[in-house]
Amino acid sequence: MLGEMLFSNTKKSAALQTSLRVLCYAVLAWLSWLMLEITLNYWPVRDDAGFLQIKQQYLGIRHWEAAFWIHVFTSMLALAAGFTQFAPWVLRRMPKLHRWMGRCYVLNVCLVTGPASLIMAFYANGGITSRLAFITLAIGWIVTTSMGWRLALHRQWQRHREWMMRSYALTLSALTLRVWKYTLVFLFEPRPMDLYRLVAWLGFVPNVLLVEWLIRRQRRRPEALAGEALSP
Repeated sequence: MLGEMLFSNTKKSAALQTSLRVLCYAVLAWLSWLMLEITLNYWPVRDDAGFLQIKQQYLGIRHWEAAFWIHVFTSMLALAAGFTQFAPWVLRRMPKLHRWMGRCYVLNVCLVTGPASLIMAFYANGGITSRLAFITLAIGWIVTTSMGWRLALHRQWQRHREWMMRSYALTLSALTLRVWKYTLVFLFEPRPMDLYRLVAWLGFVPNVLLVEWLIRRQRRRPEALAGEALSP
């Protein structure tokens, strides 16, 4: 997760780092729980729940409906990977768990929920502005994940980690988009469609910028060179 990436680059004491990691995991767990509650609103399957209330015009478009339900019920699996893929203690003590969760994450993003999100992106509310944002996000998600997997196969562990950091930053857009949405509504009360167009980009662009900063900061550290030799 992004917090784990940040804490691996700080010079604070080990005790403080541990406390911050715990806090970060707690925040991720809480936001993931909220996402799970949203997901459970769609079970049992019905066409008037949550987000579908504003997508009634697309019901009956079979490929959109299939993509929607696939994305709803598989995207949580991608979020769950954050609890195993960036924790140093998992890499050290449970490398098999890291590998198997990583494989599930890659297959899910590249072959299941990523393609489903790309199909949905072409039907996003808010016109071309929102659609371009979600298309960019979906393609970027699939590409960064594919790159991370390819580099793992070639045992280029440091570059693998960097690309998976990028991939998970995009995964977290499911959470950050909603954080931005509620924050902007609370502060400014924008018109709904203006808000949707804005958070479509805010959901992932700041994540990408932050993770690129973290990657470049990590590359300047001597310890980063040792990461190339660390096999998960």
